[in-house]
Amino acid sequence: LVRMQFLQILSRKPGSLEVLFQMQFCQKQFPYTCLSTSACVYSKNKKGNSYEQVDQERYKNLVHSVTSYKTSAQTPETILEEDNLLYGPPAKHTPPIKARTKTFRNWVPLINPSKRILPVSSDSSVPMKIRLQRTKMPSVTRILQQTLSSQQVFYLERWKQKMIEELGKEGFEEYTKNLFLQGELFHSALESIFLSEEAAPRDQGEDDVIAGYLSSVQHVLEDISEVKALESGVHHETLQYQGLVDCVAKYRGRLCVIDWKTSEKPKPLLQNTYDNPLQVAAYVGAINHDANYDFQVRCGLIVVAYQNGSLAHTHFMDPDLCSQYWDKWLLRLEEYVDKN
Repeated sequence: LVRMQFLQILSRKPGSLEVLFQMQFCQKQFPYTCLSTSACVYSKNKKGNSYEQVDQERYKNLVHSVTSYKTSAQTPETILEEDNLLYGPPAKHTPPIKARTKTFRNWVPLINPSKRILPVSSDSSVPMKIRLQRTKMPSVTRILQQTLSSQQVFYLERWKQKMIEELGKEGFEEYTKNLFLQGELFHSALESIFLSEEAAPRDQGEDDVIAGYLSSVQHVLEDISEVKALESGVHHETLQYQGLVDCVAKYRGRLCVIDWKTSEKPKPLLQNTYDNPLQVAAYVGAINHDANYDFQVRCGLIVVAYQNGSLAHTHFMDPDLCSQYWDKWLLRLEEYVDKN
């Protein structure tokens, strides 16, 4: 607007200034617009100077306005004032609220500091096999099943419905029954191997069922020694839960709770075994607080065997990892207690 007013004033004084709008630029003949103001050169014959008739003060102010147009009069202070008027005062930054860490009502250490380790007896080479007592104490399996997350329940139910659609209800029941039978036969065969006993006579069909599993774990059996317990019942005297441990033995020189699993799908990662690490940690803690066992365990091992004979996956749980899953197990146990 200021520039337009300036041009209007100049147009009122014809002949006082000369305006040049176009000139040639570079070789491509692109028009370049330029405004140039300069005093005209008058001939000696022309008398008088029309420039003197211009309002000098007003002209001075206009020139100052045009030449200073690109210079911003704003400062950081004026910008803040303008923002306050438009948007209000700036909101103070508040750090994100961290999720509250769950605390234990009754935390018990994984390792029993008060347990007395008895000297090795002469018959220690015989693995322990304590019968699981029938008590009101819940089992580890029951606790885990009743504290599944909503996501776990969703995927488990979806898998079940898919299998029922493919096999039918009766077919699915037969399928699950065969899975349990295969697991029992597999555990029984391993027990016979560890006890150096000849396997009990079985049908040829049963041998065919477990042959692939045994072949799958053959490379793992070579690293196992000093078996201390087989299919033995354990209970935690303080936390009041119980379970049946598959095996307690040394794996590559480190005493472990060993959990044998069968699977139709490969499980190369520990996270693929779902709640099995919590189960192992629960058994480790139970043994360490069970007076029937004169030793303590700090490590765990999950072995996943495959019916097609492919190499079993082994997932070793060192003391730190066992401690992490022990804490998770305690939370699941408290959740179970709250529900019941």
